[in-house]
Amino acid sequence: MINRSTLHLYTGIKLKFTCPLIAVNDLETSKEFYEKVLGQKIVLDLGWNVTFDGSFAIQLNFADIVSVDKSSVMKRSHNFELYFEEDDFDYFIEHLRTFDDIEYVHPPKKHDWQQRVVRIYDPDKHIVEIGESMAVIARRFLDEGKSIEETAKLIQHPIDFIKAVSCDRERKKAD
Repeated sequence: MINRSTLHLYTGIKLKFTCPLIAVNDLETSKEFYEKVLGQKIVLDLGWNVTFDGSFAIQLNFADIVSVDKSSVMKRSHNFELYFEEDDFDYFIEHLRTFDDIEYVHPPKKHDWQQRVVRIYDPDKHIVEIGESMAVIARRFLDEGKSIEETAKLIQHPIDFIKAVSCDRERKKAD
């Protein structure tokens, strides 16, 4: 038996976070949204649960499975989002405009840390954020001649992150 006063010292538990799972009402509509709008590939489709290569899953009949009242499963809860990054943000925005039924949380905007983002709702009104890759933003400032320190300050990221991007940038130039 484990002594509760030393439970925090127990190292036998090896939990592994697998993925977020979001409740959906119409599996086919949600699959189509995540595949066609966001370019996600299905890794496993069980007919009521679908896992995507972006390491998240959608679940039909969520309230029944977890034994909660269906009315407690909220739409537009505005308390979480799925976050994706895109290297070619401009191309993605053009791609998004080809869909007539996209509901925007807000149009594309730029944050103080220089990242352009757009937030949309999925078919079940979960927020999905698509942001410009921070590595792409760092490379852009470095390509403009900004120093590592200037870039770190502009995009509000650690100098070590900018150095790693800079090394990767130099390696790609050498190839």
